[in-house]
Amino acid sequence: MTAFTTRPEILGTFGVVTSTHWIASAVGMSILEKGGNAFDAAVAAGFVLQIVEPHLCGPGGDMPAIIYSKKKNKVEVICAQGPTPAGATIEHYTGDGLSIIPGDGLLATVIPGAFDGWMLMLRDYGSLSVREVLEPAIYYAENGHPLLPRVAATIKGLGDFFQKEWPTSYETWLPGGSAPEPHSNFRNPVLAETWKRIIAEAEAKSGREAQIDAARDAFYRGFVAEAIDKYLQTAEVMDASGSRHKGVLSADDMAGWQATIEAPLTYDYHGWTVAKTGPWGQGPVFLQTLSLLKGFDLSAMDPAGADFVHTVVEAMKLAFADREVYYGDPSFTDVPVAHLLSDAYAGERRKLIGPQASFDLRPGKIPSFEGQHDLTMAMLETPEAKAGAVYEPTMAHLTEKRGDTVHVDVIDREGNMVSVTPSGGWLQSSPIVPGLGFCLNSRAQMFWLKPGLPSSLAPGKRPRTTLTPSIALYEGRPTLAFGTPGGDQQDQWQLAFFLRYVHHGLNLQAAIDQPLFHTTHFPSSFYPRTRQPGSLMAEANFGAEVLDALRRKGHELTVADPWTVGRLTAARRDADGLMRAAATPRLMQAYAVGR
Repeated sequence: MTAFTTRPEILGTFGVVTSTHWIASAVGMSILEKGGNAFDAAVAAGFVLQIVEPHLCGPGGDMPAIIYSKKKNKVEVICAQGPTPAGATIEHYTGDGLSIIPGDGLLATVIPGAFDGWMLMLRDYGSLSVREVLEPAIYYAENGHPLLPRVAATIKGLGDFFQKEWPTSYETWLPGGSAPEPHSNFRNPVLAETWKRIIAEAEAKSGREAQIDAARDAFYRGFVAEAIDKYLQTAEVMDASGSRHKGVLSADDMAGWQATIEAPLTYDYHGWTVAKTGPWGQGPVFLQTLSLLKGFDLSAMDPAGADFVHTVVEAMKLAFADREVYYGDPSFTDVPVAHLLSDAYAGERRKLIGPQASFDLRPGKIPSFEGQHDLTMAMLETPEAKAGAVYEPTMAHLTEKRGDTVHVDVIDREGNMVSVTPSGGWLQSSPIVPGLGFCLNSRAQMFWLKPGLPSSLAPGKRPRTTLTPSIALYEGRPTLAFGTPGGDQQDQWQLAFFLRYVHHGLNLQAAIDQPLFHTTHFPSSFYPRTRQPGSLMAEANFGAEVLDALRRKGHELTVADPWTVGRLTAARRDADGLMRAAATPRLMQAYAVGR
């Protein structure tokens, strides 16, 4: 068997920060050092990530966060996933000749949620001002930052398209008419001016909370919303459908929405309690898979062996099949979460996991939901989209033209914890809004245009997002924050990390460094919503013996280059206050820092 690194974790007693970009991690730690708490640090890092990783997230995107507040002694979820506009009806989209929502452009836009989520976190849990958390992002937008090679490649690959179809994006990302070089100093002065104006409007008020609320008003009920509304009234742009479409988002939609705080879903597993988002995200898939795996002795399996990979993948196939039939915005649909997480249900479903890979999509049929099950399966058996998408967000595999996501974990010396996965509003999503320096999201692509499903398009509804941060409590004590970018793969990579950490005595870094795998057996959450039955992608550093064993088990195996799958980060606080952090070496972007 191939030997794997066991590099040490980062240690600290003051605080630890991990993120998918080294600049953001450094900014987060600097906020802790100037007296901010974990929430302040996460907010500042989040805004910096919009500048330094614009191909993965932006101000027009969204973010869910799972947090633990020492003061409240409670784990909570901040839902900053914007819902659909009032004009987002199935009839409007199908009347435009669409059978599936495109993966980019203006028609795929929902209310941008990230800004309000960050401001809600800052106001209710943080301690710093709007100016203090925005100044690092303004600095890098105004003065520049070394452009990641992947960002440069993304811009270069889309340069001709931007010039022809999205001229406002061409002006922003190819200033002077040429694509920026890797590691060159890249600036976004228009976005810097947007944040400066937000600060000015905030500071016209007295008091920290009043200033934060004024900043929220400036974005959702002020000049930002007005600029978006003005642009969308006339803009009609090319998207992945091959046609030009107008958006349906309006200033009225933005004015009536705010981010919310809600309770997490949790599941107990071998002394740990894992907290995830509700079924408007894919987080319950992680919990369902744990319930299935309770019946297997994973501790006796080699964490980099074929039996471990096979068992985990087959369990995930069952949980993700249930996602397709039952998950959606619980404000609009009844989601049988208690049944899905019950021991009795898991016991029956576990019997389906055999020695050979399954090629069938096998959701459970829950009493009173038979019609929903049959309707979903009938639709999925005749997929309407066959071709690949230019802007499908995923790492599959390492194409430069697809968006993705970022992740941040922060723990401070008081024990406050943040796990947050910002996404959306990538530079590939839609054209830059004139005068703002950022584009909107494409999250509506996660809806179906067939009525009667939990994830059918409807006005005011949250898309069933893939964003899924994690916090885990050990013996009731908030202990571990972790997560990763990666679309539908997020909970798959996190699960492999968590299981290896729980069952095999690895430190955070060693657990992250183990070879990774995932399946695309189930329908993608992104345009064009296709699936690859029986698929398994695994890194080559599993070794030939393990890969051959997986082939013998029937998996449709794709071997990825070593160190190219997943971008995990994690942070832990022990009972004695010692903190640990780790970040993946994959793609040489993620970073962990602590002191």
